[in-house]
Amino acid sequence: MASPASPSGGGNAGIERAKVLMPSLARSAEGMAVQAKFMEIIAANIANAQTTKTPEGTAYRRQVGTCEVDPETGRVSIRVDADPRPGRLVYDPGHPDADEKGFVERPNVDVTSEMVDLMLARRLHEANAVVFKAAKSMLRRALEI
Repeated sequence: MASPASPSGGGNAGIERAKVLMPSLARSAEGMAVQAKFMEIIAANIANAQTTKTPEGTAYRRQVGTCEVDPETGRVSIRVDADPRPGRLVYDPGHPDADEKGFVERPNVDVTSEMVDLMLARRLHEANAVVFKAAKSMLRRALEI
């Protein structure tokens, strides 16, 4: 019986300091942090794509991240919710997690979809990194003037 991997949380103290000093760097750094969190969520889903029994006693439920922006502060946060769709039932009477009828509920994770989401998150992370490098270069040139 495997235990589910879970995405870890993290702080934004460095991003908050950068917002005051260099807003262009801060915005792209915030974008990279958001995409990194999405990649953590996706990685946990892929890691648990075969987990039929969690500590709660049910099949793993796909986690879905939602990006939210506070309209007053502009602060970005990620909300993680379990996907409510049921997993598919597979007849496997020899499986240790099979019910009395011999069916096992599989996680509701589609690895192909998760890989596509991972590629998208990675591309967005890379785009923010390019913007960050460009802004850093412009700031460096401005200091030389």
